Amino acid sequence: MNMSDNNFQSVNAQPGKDAVSQSDLGTLAKLEVKNLDFTYQNGHRVLKSVNMNIRKNAVTAFIGPSGCGKSTLLRTFNRMYDLYPGQTVAGEILLDGRNILTKDVDLNDLRAKIGMVFQKPTPFPMSIYENVAFGIRLYEKISKAEMDVRVEAALTETALWSEVKDKLHQSGLGLSGGQQQRLCIARAIAIRPEVLLLDEPTSALDPISTAKVEELVSQLKGDFTIVIVTHNMQQASRISDSTAFMYLGELIEYGATEQIFQAPKVKRTEDYITGRYG
Repeated sequence: MNMSDNNFQSVNAQPGKDAVSQSDLGTLAKLEVKNLDFTYQNGHRVLKSVNMNIRKNAVTAFIGPSGCGKSTLLRTFNRMYDLYPGQTVAGEILLDGRNILTKDVDLNDLRAKIGMVFQKPTPFPMSIYENVAFGIRLYEKISKAEMDVRVEAALTETALWSEVKDKLHQSGLGLSGGQQQRLCIARAIAIRPEVLLLDEPTSALDPISTAKVEELVSQLKGDFTIVIVTHNMQQASRISDSTAFMYLGELIEYGATEQIFQAPKVKRTEDYITGRYG
Protein backbone atom coordinates (compact mmCIF):
# COMPACT_ATOMS: atom_id res chain seq x y z
CA MET A 1 0.00 0.00 0.00
CA ASN A 2 1.40 3.36 -1.04
CA MET A 3 0.84 5.86 1.74
CA SER A 4 2.62 8.76 0.05
CA ASP A 5 -0.63 10.36 -1.07
CA ASN A 6 -2.00 10.63 2.46
CA ASN A 7 -1.12 14.13 3.58
CA PHE A 8 -3.04 14.23 6.83
CA GLN A 9 -2.11 13.11 10.30
CA SER A 10 -3.95 10.86 12.69
CA VAL A 11 -6.43 12.96 14.61
CA ASN A 12 -8.20 12.42 17.91
CA ALA A 13 -11.76 13.26 16.88
CA GLN A 14 -13.80 14.57 19.78
CA PRO A 15 -17.57 15.00 19.34
CA GLY A 16 -18.31 18.09 17.29
CA LYS A 17 -14.68 18.52 16.22
CA ASP A 18 -13.23 18.01 12.75
CA ALA A 19 -11.59 14.61 12.35
CA VAL A 20 -9.58 15.83 9.39
CA SER A 21 -9.23 19.51 8.69
CA GLN A 22 -10.27 21.00 5.38
CA SER A 23 -6.80 22.51 4.98
CA ASP A 24 -5.23 19.07 5.20
CA LEU A 25 -7.34 17.59 2.43
CA GLY A 26 -7.90 20.70 0.33
CA THR A 27 -9.77 19.85 -2.84
CA LEU A 28 -9.16 16.11 -2.43
CA ALA A 29 -12.32 15.53 -0.37
CA LYS A 30 -15.08 13.73 -2.25
CA LEU A 31 -17.39 13.57 0.76
CA GLU A 32 -17.46 15.95 3.71
CA VAL A 33 -19.34 14.98 6.86
CA LYS A 34 -20.25 17.85 9.17
CA ASN A 35 -21.73 17.50 12.66
CA LEU A 36 -23.66 14.39 11.65
CA ASP A 37 -26.14 12.95 14.12
CA PHE A 38 -28.38 9.94 13.50
CA THR A 39 -31.19 8.70 15.73
CA TYR A 40 -33.33 5.57 15.45
CA GLN A 41 -37.10 5.61 15.83
CA ASN A 42 -36.76 4.41 19.43
CA GLY A 43 -34.69 7.48 20.30
CA HIS A 44 -31.32 5.73 20.34
CA ARG A 45 -28.65 8.16 19.10
CA VAL A 46 -26.40 6.07 16.87
CA LEU A 47 -24.09 8.77 15.48
CA LYS A 48 -22.87 11.67 17.59
CA SER A 49 -21.52 14.81 15.93
CA VAL A 50 -19.37 13.01 13.37
CA ASN A 51 -17.00 15.19 11.33
CA MET A 52 -14.76 13.77 8.64
CA ASN A 53 -13.68 14.06 5.02
CA ILE A 54 -13.49 11.13 2.60
CA ARG A 55 -10.66 11.40 0.10
CA LYS A 56 -11.34 11.12 -3.62
CA ASN A 57 -9.97 8.03 -5.39
CA ALA A 58 -8.81 6.40 -2.19
CA VAL A 59 -9.99 3.57 0.04
CA THR A 60 -11.27 4.61 3.46
CA ALA A 61 -11.94 1.89 6.05
CA PHE A 62 -14.38 2.19 8.95
CA ILE A 63 -13.46 -0.04 11.89
CA GLY A 64 -14.85 -0.48 15.38
CA PRO A 65 -16.78 -2.98 17.52
CA SER A 66 -20.27 -4.14 16.60
CA GLY A 67 -22.87 -1.47 17.26
CA CYS A 68 -20.40 1.43 17.09
CA GLY A 69 -22.26 3.08 14.18
CA LYS A 70 -19.88 2.40 11.30
CA SER A 71 -22.47 0.70 9.06
CA THR A 72 -25.03 3.35 9.93
CA LEU A 73 -22.57 6.06 8.92
CA LEU A 74 -21.86 4.24 5.66
CA ARG A 75 -25.57 4.03 4.85
CA THR A 76 -26.14 7.72 5.39
CA PHE A 77 -23.92 8.40 2.37
CA ASN A 78 -26.63 7.18 -0.02
CA ARG A 79 -29.55 7.76 2.34
CA MET A 80 -30.54 4.15 2.79
CA TYR A 81 -32.25 5.26 5.99
CA ASP A 82 -35.01 6.82 3.88
CA LEU A 83 -36.34 3.29 3.41
CA TYR A 84 -37.20 3.09 7.11
CA PRO A 85 -39.62 5.61 8.67
CA GLY A 86 -38.98 7.35 11.96
CA GLN A 87 -35.20 7.64 11.69
CA THR A 88 -33.80 11.16 11.89
CA VAL A 89 -30.57 12.70 10.68
CA ALA A 90 -29.04 16.09 11.43
CA GLY A 91 -25.95 17.79 10.07
CA GLU A 92 -24.56 17.76 6.56
CA ILE A 93 -22.99 15.34 4.11
CA LEU A 94 -21.48 17.14 1.14
CA LEU A 95 -20.85 15.32 -2.14
CA ASP A 96 -18.57 17.56 -4.18
CA GLY A 97 -19.78 20.47 -2.08
CA ARG A 98 -23.52 19.77 -2.30
CA ASN A 99 -25.48 18.70 0.77
CA ILE A 100 -27.13 15.37 -0.04
CA LEU A 101 -29.35 15.41 3.05
CA THR A 102 -31.71 18.12 1.79
CA LYS A 103 -35.25 17.24 0.73
CA ASP A 104 -34.72 18.34 -2.87
CA VAL A 105 -32.10 15.66 -3.56
CA ASP A 106 -33.23 13.08 -6.13
CA LEU A 107 -32.56 9.75 -4.39
CA ASN A 108 -32.38 7.78 -7.64
CA ASP A 109 -29.73 10.16 -8.92
CA LEU A 110 -27.89 10.04 -5.59
CA ARG A 111 -27.81 6.24 -5.57
CA ALA A 112 -26.55 6.22 -9.13
CA LYS A 113 -23.63 8.35 -7.95
CA ILE A 114 -23.09 6.43 -4.71
CA GLY A 115 -23.38 2.67 -5.21
CA MET A 116 -23.45 0.06 -2.47
CA VAL A 117 -22.52 -3.59 -1.99
CA PHE A 118 -23.78 -5.46 1.05
CA GLN A 119 -22.41 -8.02 3.48
CA LYS A 120 -24.01 -11.04 1.84
CA PRO A 121 -23.93 -11.35 -1.95
CA THR A 122 -27.28 -10.24 -3.38
CA PRO A 123 -27.42 -11.29 -7.04
CA PHE A 124 -30.81 -10.86 -8.64
CA PRO A 125 -32.68 -14.03 -9.73
CA MET A 126 -31.77 -13.48 -13.36
CA SER A 127 -28.91 -14.19 -15.72
CA ILE A 128 -25.36 -12.98 -15.13
CA TYR A 129 -25.73 -10.63 -18.10
CA GLU A 130 -29.03 -9.20 -16.85
CA ASN A 131 -27.64 -8.71 -13.35
CA VAL A 132 -25.08 -6.29 -14.74
CA ALA A 133 -27.39 -4.72 -17.33
CA PHE A 134 -30.17 -4.11 -14.80
CA GLY A 135 -28.86 -0.86 -13.36
CA ILE A 136 -27.74 0.49 -16.71
CA ARG A 137 -31.27 0.08 -18.05
CA LEU A 138 -32.66 2.04 -15.12
CA TYR A 139 -30.62 5.12 -15.96
CA GLU A 140 -29.71 4.92 -19.64
CA LYS A 141 -31.21 4.01 -22.99
CA ILE A 142 -28.48 2.40 -25.06
CA SER A 143 -28.31 -0.07 -27.92
CA LYS A 144 -27.81 -3.81 -27.50
CA ALA A 145 -24.28 -3.47 -28.87
CA GLU A 146 -23.47 -0.71 -26.39
CA MET A 147 -24.97 -2.77 -23.57
CA ASP A 148 -22.81 -5.74 -24.51
CA VAL A 149 -19.73 -3.53 -24.27
CA ARG A 150 -20.75 -2.10 -20.89
CA VAL A 151 -21.54 -5.52 -19.42
CA GLU A 152 -18.24 -6.96 -20.60
CA ALA A 153 -16.35 -3.95 -19.26
CA ALA A 154 -17.91 -4.26 -15.79
CA LEU A 155 -17.26 -7.99 -15.65
CA THR A 156 -13.69 -7.44 -16.83
CA GLU A 157 -13.07 -4.77 -14.18
CA THR A 158 -14.19 -7.20 -11.50
CA ALA A 159 -12.04 -10.03 -12.90
CA LEU A 160 -15.14 -12.10 -13.71
CA TRP A 161 -15.23 -11.97 -17.50
CA SER A 162 -12.86 -14.88 -18.12
CA GLU A 163 -14.81 -16.98 -15.61
CA VAL A 164 -18.34 -16.31 -16.92
CA LYS A 165 -18.06 -15.22 -20.56
CA ASP A 166 -19.33 -18.59 -21.79
CA LYS A 167 -22.33 -18.66 -19.42
CA LEU A 168 -23.60 -15.09 -19.42
CA HIS A 169 -27.18 -16.24 -19.82
CA GLN A 170 -27.08 -18.65 -16.90
CA SER A 171 -28.43 -17.60 -13.52
CA GLY A 172 -26.20 -15.45 -11.34
CA LEU A 173 -27.42 -17.53 -8.41
CA GLY A 174 -25.41 -20.47 -9.75
CA LEU A 175 -22.08 -18.75 -9.14
CA SER A 176 -19.89 -19.37 -6.10
CA GLY A 177 -20.18 -16.98 -3.16
CA GLY A 178 -17.06 -15.07 -4.14
CA GLN A 179 -18.18 -14.83 -7.75
CA GLN A 180 -21.61 -13.63 -6.65
CA GLN A 181 -20.04 -10.83 -4.61
CA ARG A 182 -17.87 -9.76 -7.54
CA LEU A 183 -21.00 -9.86 -9.71
CA CYS A 184 -22.69 -7.50 -7.25
CA ILE A 185 -19.68 -5.18 -7.47
CA ALA A 186 -19.85 -5.39 -11.28
CA ARG A 187 -23.54 -4.48 -11.13
CA ALA A 188 -22.74 -1.50 -8.91
CA ILE A 189 -19.91 -0.11 -11.03
CA ALA A 190 -21.65 -0.74 -14.36
CA ILE A 191 -23.55 2.54 -14.00
CA ARG A 192 -20.27 4.35 -13.29
CA PRO A 193 -20.90 5.71 -9.79
CA GLU A 194 -18.50 8.18 -8.23
CA VAL A 195 -18.46 6.52 -4.80
CA LEU A 196 -18.64 2.82 -3.93
CA LEU A 197 -19.78 1.77 -0.45
CA LEU A 198 -18.82 -1.72 0.74
CA ASP A 199 -20.47 -3.00 3.93
CA GLU A 200 -18.33 -5.92 5.14
CA PRO A 201 -18.17 -7.32 1.59
CA THR A 202 -15.98 -10.33 2.44
CA SER A 203 -17.37 -11.41 5.81
CA ALA A 204 -19.26 -14.32 4.23
CA LEU A 205 -16.45 -15.38 1.88
CA ASP A 206 -13.63 -17.91 2.08
CA PRO A 207 -9.99 -16.69 2.22
CA ILE A 208 -9.35 -17.15 -1.51
CA SER A 209 -12.49 -15.24 -2.50
CA THR A 210 -11.66 -12.59 0.09
CA ALA A 211 -8.22 -12.09 -1.44
CA LYS A 212 -9.77 -11.64 -4.89
CA VAL A 213 -12.19 -9.00 -3.61
CA GLU A 214 -9.39 -7.19 -1.77
CA GLU A 215 -7.27 -7.12 -4.91
CA LEU A 216 -10.27 -5.81 -6.83
CA VAL A 217 -10.84 -3.00 -4.33
CA SER A 218 -7.23 -1.89 -4.62
CA GLN A 219 -7.57 -1.74 -8.40
CA LEU A 220 -10.93 0.05 -8.46
CA LYS A 221 -9.83 3.03 -6.39
CA GLY A 222 -8.24 4.53 -9.48
CA ASP A 223 -11.74 5.08 -10.84
CA PHE A 224 -13.89 5.28 -7.71
CA THR A 225 -13.87 6.67 -4.19
CA ILE A 226 -14.30 3.62 -1.96
CA VAL A 227 -15.52 3.39 1.63
CA ILE A 228 -15.44 -0.02 3.29
CA VAL A 229 -16.75 -1.23 6.64
CA THR A 230 -14.77 -4.16 8.01
CA HIS A 231 -14.24 -6.09 11.24
CA ASN A 232 -11.02 -7.52 9.81
CA MET A 233 -8.11 -5.42 11.06
CA GLN A 234 -5.66 -7.09 8.69
CA GLN A 235 -7.95 -6.32 5.78
CA ALA A 236 -8.22 -2.66 6.74
CA SER A 237 -4.44 -2.39 7.02
CA ARG A 238 -3.89 -4.13 3.68
CA ILE A 239 -6.28 -2.31 1.38
CA SER A 240 -7.15 1.09 2.84
CA ASP A 241 -5.37 4.42 2.52
CA SER A 242 -7.06 5.92 5.57
CA THR A 243 -8.88 4.41 8.54
CA ALA A 244 -11.56 5.72 10.86
CA PHE A 245 -12.05 4.10 14.27
CA MET A 246 -15.52 4.48 15.75
CA TYR A 247 -16.81 3.68 19.21
CA LEU A 248 -20.32 4.15 20.63
CA GLY A 249 -21.36 6.43 17.79
CA GLU A 250 -18.34 8.71 17.98
CA LEU A 251 -15.42 9.05 15.60
CA ILE A 252 -12.51 8.43 17.94
CA GLU A 253 -9.56 8.63 15.56
CA TYR A 254 -9.11 9.10 11.82
CA GLY A 255 -5.97 9.26 9.76
CA ALA A 256 -3.57 7.52 7.41
CA THR A 257 -3.93 3.75 7.78
CA GLU A 258 -0.22 3.19 8.33
CA GLN A 259 -0.19 5.64 11.21
CA ILE A 260 -3.44 4.42 12.76
CA PHE A 261 -2.13 0.86 12.92
CA GLN A 262 1.51 1.58 13.75
CA ALA A 263 1.28 4.67 15.96
CA PRO A 264 -2.30 5.47 17.05
CA LYS A 265 -2.68 8.71 18.98
CA VAL A 266 -5.54 7.50 21.17
CA LYS A 267 -5.20 4.63 23.65
CA ARG A 268 -8.71 3.40 22.91
CA THR A 269 -7.73 2.98 19.26
CA GLU A 270 -4.61 1.06 20.23
CA ASP A 271 -6.60 -1.16 22.58
CA TYR A 272 -9.05 -2.03 19.82
CA ILE A 273 -6.61 -2.77 17.02
CA THR A 274 -4.43 -4.87 19.33
CA GLY A 275 -7.43 -6.92 20.43
CA ARG A 276 -7.66 -5.75 24.03
CA TYR A 277 -11.39 -5.18 23.54
CA GLY A 278 -14.02 -5.18 20.81
